[in-house]
Amino acid sequence: MERNRAISWRRLVLCSAAALPMLAGCASSKDEDAASKPVAPVEELYNNGIDALNQQRYQSANDQFNLVEQNYPYSSWAVNAQLMQGYTQYLQNKYTDAIGTLDRFIQLHPAHRETAYAYYLRALCYYEQIADIQRDQKDTQIAMSALQEVVNRFPDSSYARDARLKIDLCRDHLAGKEMEIGRFYERQHLYAAAIGRFQHVVDDYQTTNHVPEALHRLTEVYLKLGLKDEARKTASVLGYNYPGSEWYEASYGDLLSDGLAKPPAGGKSSAPGFFTRTWNSIF
Repeated sequence: MERNRAISWRRLVLCSAAALPMLAGCASSKDEDAASKPVAPVEELYNNGIDALNQQRYQSANDQFNLVEQNYPYSSWAVNAQLMQGYTQYLQNKYTDAIGTLDRFIQLHPAHRETAYAYYLRALCYYEQIADIQRDQKDTQIAMSALQEVVNRFPDSSYARDARLKIDLCRDHLAGKEMEIGRFYERQHLYAAAIGRFQHVVDDYQTTNHVPEALHRLTEVYLKLGLKDEARKTASVLGYNYPGSEWYEASYGDLLSDGLAKPPAGGKSSAPGFFTRTWNSIF
């Protein structure tokens, strides 16, 4: 049995060895065929890529743009193909690859007419990776920096206008994260830490939608700490700036519960003029 296995193994080795030259010949023949096969004209390769892109065949488009760069590296088509490859990778959600391609385009062609677009598309790649407020916001900071670079370099472009809008959204996102942490601290009775977060939103994210709640939460925490004057002043700022908000209503209710405000005439649940009067009497 062992002798038969040994013989079979030797025969297999000999057969394989005998077949190697033939396989090598086949491989060599295929390589020669591939090498001898004419490359399509650059215009055809590029247009094939555009057609595939329009048909949402992204991998095919990527392959065609690669062929342009590989076979016609010094042509103007190769420059355009590189930018289109970055755009294709962006559409595929391959953001890391797209950023690498766009960085290469920017480094090689800093004065190209489409460099502004390359910076903008690169910023979008970071922007699309922003995580929800439950997670770390490092990506949001990176996206803001990339968007701000677009604004700084191309302030009068349409890309800068859109970048400014997205920067505002990033700031709102960061403010939301601060509010989430502040609410957590408040639930844990870590009031000093909570005040720090809410105050940060009021001071540094004044244009976001989170400021009214931040002012209300500050009022709420001050009342829990027995800091009545601070609560009154903060509530008055809230009422003066956001008189119609739900957070105005909530803070006014808290002040009523603590005897720091008089019930409005007529038994209504709110008195829009209260905080304005308080503001005028304090400041």
